Amino acid sequence: MTARVVLGVSGGIAAYKACELLRRFTESGHDVTVVPTAAALEFVGAPTWAALSGKPVATDVWTDVHAVPHVHIGQHADVVVVAPATADVLARAAHGLADDLLANTLLTARCPVVFAPAMHTEMWEHPATQANVATLRKRGAVVVEPAEGRLTGADTGKGRLPDPAEIFELVLGVLERGADATQDLAGRKVVVSAGGTREYLDPVRFLGNRSSGLQGYALARAAAARGAHVTLVSANVSLPDPAGASVVRVETTEQLREAVVAATATADAVVMAAAPADFRPTAVSDAKIKKADDGSAPAIELEQNPDVLAEISHHRARSGSVVVGFAAETGDATGTVLDLGRAKLARKGCDLLVVNDVSGGAVFGSADNEAVILGADGTAVEVARGSKAALAHIIWDEVARRFAD
Repeated sequence: MTARVVLGVSGGIAAYKACELLRRFTESGHDVTVVPTAAALEFVGAPTWAALSGKPVATDVWTDVHAVPHVHIGQHADVVVVAPATADVLARAAHGLADDLLANTLLTARCPVVFAPAMHTEMWEHPATQANVATLRKRGAVVVEPAEGRLTGADTGKGRLPDPAEIFELVLGVLERGADATQDLAGRKVVVSAGGTREYLDPVRFLGNRSSGLQGYALARAAAARGAHVTLVSANVSLPDPAGASVVRVETTEQLREAVVAATATADAVVMAAAPADFRPTAVSDAKIKKADDGSAPAIELEQNPDVLAEISHHRARSGSVVVGFAAETGDATGTVLDLGRAKLARKGCDLLVVNDVSGGAVFGSADNEAVILGADGTAVEVARGSKAALAHIIWDEVARRFAD
């Protein structure tokens, strides 16, 4: 789908990162109009924006007055993205000021609006900024939580612009949902686990699985786009942090369990998309296990790992929370994929179970997925093959429906 994208750029050092975001939109075939503030042009000049977008760039309402740009640009946009969004721009947008072309565009836009803030930690945490963010979210705007990391100079903390690739993916999700791009998870705290755990045999070898983390990251990204406060427990995933998510990195199943249990204490929903290893060695060698000269292999004794999904389902830290599990099944002599999925749903005690048929290695590492979402209430939602982002939104639709109930 080709969309008319307005990219607003405000005056922060992260303005240079918006060049990558612009490139991603244009290379995907979207029609992009860049609206930088006067301060933004102190960091990246108008010729750069014009060259990358293929359009002339203006910051004031007096250029091409006959075309009424202060009204026209916002009226005809399919999405407006402000990246970076400084504390100043958030304040002006929240209070409805119209003192430059970007502010006027935000006032006239009737399409989804996404703000990707970037500023120092103290500015982000200031009560005035938080009040402005709350106002914008209440009006339906998507205000992405900034990332944590290196800021200007030697400072580090929360306030870093999320990875442009992740902002791009989030905006694509907003565009795909169109009129359904509501903030129905606003104010909700959700936990998502992703990836596959590792159980070490020695300092260099481990037992693991093929989970790429793509579905879990799609779930985190989708929840953030719908207004949720997202904690992502990531097990051995080499993907950029999803825009708007706080990421906790783990390796083993026990570490995953500790992180998930801690995060669920205040969570409204938990989606266990990670693939924890079912077993772990009873003992871990301090040194690398060497090959035997006679060709024999060492015997490895295994024990079961804790069942994290069953634990958080049967012992809910918060009354009324919604717990979602995943089941990667192949079917066997005891039943079909769905038979095994229904049995697992009953055994684990979760509210929803997303069942994937992984026969032949399907789903792992793929950008697409298909599933059946089984509900403890007897419902079954079949999701045809499509993007993992699309499946993520359908899963959150089911979660949000249970919040409403």
